[in-house]
Formats: sequence, structure tokens, C-alpha cells
Amino acid sequence: MGNTGDVSFGNRLRQYRDHRSWSLGDLSRATHYSRQYLSNIENGRKPASEDVATACDRALKAKGELIAAARQDTTARLSETPWQTAELVARLQATDTTAATLEALHSTVEELCCQYNRRDALELRQEAHEWLQHVGSLLRRPVGLKAHSELLVAGGWLALLAGCVEYDLGLATASESTRVAAMQLGLEAGHPEIVGWGHEMTAWFALTRGQFRRAIQTSLIGQAAAPNSSVTVQLMAQEAKAKARLGEPGLTGILESGRDLLDHLPYPDRPDNHFKVDPAKWDYYSMDVHRLAGDDAQAAEYAEAIIRDNTGPNGTELSPMRIAECRITLGFVASRQGDLEQAVDLGVEGLKDGRQSKVHLRMIGAELNQELHRNFPGEHLVSDFGNALESL
Repeated sequence: MGNTGDVSFGNRLRQYRDHRSWSLGDLSRATHYSRQYLSNIENGRKPASEDVATACDRALKAKGELIAAARQDTTARLSETPWQTAELVARLQATDTTAATLEALHSTVEELCCQYNRRDALELRQEAHEWLQHVGSLLRRPVGLKAHSELLVAGGWLALLAGCVEYDLGLATASESTRVAAMQLGLEAGHPEIVGWGHEMTAWFALTRGQFRRAIQTSLIGQAAAPNSSVTVQLMAQEAKAKARLGEPGLTGILESGRDLLDHLPYPDRPDNHFKVDPAKWDYYSMDVHRLAGDDAQAAEYAEAIIRDNTGPNGTELSPMRIAECRITLGFVASRQGDLEQAVDLGVEGLKDGRQSKVHLRMIGAELNQELHRNFPGEHLVSDFGNALESL
């Protein structure tokens, strides 16, 4: 979040509690921890356990910030990378595949996945590929069976991350090659979730290219490959988005099924990880489906809540890409209500803000552009939005 000063869990907890206008009693009722216990943690008299940090993070919709603060790695996650020490690299290069080294590697991979929404895409891609090369060099050396499997999993997540970032950058050929590599690593490791995310990427690529039938088909294949997991929920969202764009029925059933599955999955230990789906992320997907279905009131309600929930105590945007799409969604609503100026202002603001997935924003922006031309033919302000879309 880019905070300065005290980043202890207690201080961060107080900031979020004040930001949400919650009392300690409110937090106690939401987390089922006593008010006195939470007060002791907030004031630094007691340490925060992983469980209480997760409960507070979920209740206050902190998107992993409180969990990260409890682990004393918030600053590291956003600006520094202390896990990438010469010592760790040397241990990897020396094929020191002890449990501790592999755990440190997995922590590195997760931190990188948590930076997806906010870090410069080129920098993140470069770092993911550097670590992928380290893992690749280890896989070419003799290591134990368990270590070999762990390395395959680490490589699979790194390849998925790199592929997503490459697609954001418009590197379609590179992203597909990296996605295929991730699928191969997932299959060799016997890791259904990595395989599922490989299918999810294909569905995402198809969706943003207007290949809606293919997006649906691939989503269903992915759901069968990785049932009852976090990626299953994401695949259901892609299915719903594609069907909404085709005007197909049954969207309510998909949304209800996705929400039900999500409610039965454990809350992510790092909800800011790009490859984890939490309830707030599902609201984001639902917003898109409701917009396409013409349910403006529900779409606007989701958009406003997502912007509010993804804004930190100091005004920092916790998920710039989600907020960008929310602004474009509100632009749709304004357009349908006859407010051209507001629609264009929100649309332009959505296109220019945050760490962007340009391919995805072009798709949403093009849909808004069509809406504006349909509702306000010949208006010069519509051209302003079209110019902003072209510059993207």
C-alpha cells in the first residue's frame, strides 16, 4: 500500500478498522475473537497469529495486507525482495534442495504472484523468467523425487504468472508458449490446479479475442480437470462472461454455483495472490455479468463496493486493474442513464489508470465505445472516448 511509518500488524489493523468505520466490538463480532484480545493485538501487547490475521483481513476486506503485515513482509512485498538474497540463489545453484530452500523458493513464487495486480508488468515478467531459469537449471540436475516434484510446481506457477503478464503486454505468441510450458509442468507434477489455470488462460485469451464459444468450451474442460478448487471458480466466471456476451440464458445459475463453491472453499491465506479467488474477486466477476445482462443497479452496486473495498486507508488502490474496470462499468451505467459527460469521464479515467491488462481493457473499452455510439450518435464527446481507446 506504500505506507510509511509503522507497518506493524497492530497499526495496520487500526488503520483498516478506522477506514471501514468499525469499532473493536464490530471486529469482535465479525471474527469471533474477544474485544479484549483484539485490543491487545492492536496495541502490540500480544502478537497476531496467522488465524487472527486471516480473520481480520477477511472481515475488513484488506486483500492480504493484514496477513502480510502479520508476517512482517508488507514492505518487502511491495518494494523490496529480501527473499532474493545471494544466499538463496547460491543454494539453488548448488542444488541445495533442502526443505528450507524449497520453502523459501515457494515463498518467492507466491510473493511474485501477489504483485501481479500492481507491479510494472515488464519488471515482473523479467523477474518471473529469471526465477524460472533457476528452476529449470535445477530440474536438469539430479535431485530427489520429492524435490523434483516441488520444483515442477514452482516452475508451473512461475510460467503461469509470466504468461499472464505477457498477455497483458500484448505478447500473444510468447504468452501462449509460456502457458503451454506451465501446462506441461503441471501435468508432469500431477498438479490439477496448475493444469486448470492453464485452461483458464486459454479461456481468457479466447474471451478477449471475441471467441466466446471457445472460451466456454475451454472453461468446461478446465473445470473437469481441476474440480472443486479455486481455479474452478475462475473458470466458471469465464464461462459466465462468455455466455453473457452471447446472450445465453442460465447466468444466474452459474453465478450461484460459483458463489456456493467459493463459500465452501477455505479463505485464501494470501487473497492478493493472482491465482487465488476470494469472495471479493467473485463480486468483480459478477459485476461484469450483471452489466452485460443490463442489470445496471446491481452492476453499479458491485462496482462502487469494489472500488471502496479496494481502496486502502491512505487512498492507495489495492487492485488498480479491478478499479479501472469498475470505472468503465460505471461509465456504462451513466451512458444508459443519459449522462454522456459522466460516461466519457469515467471511461477515460478507467482506461488510463492503474497497472493495466491492455488486452482486457480494450475489450471492455470497445464494448463501452459501442454503447456510447448507440446511445449518443454524432456527439463529439463520444469521439474523445474513442481517441482514448485508440491510444491504449
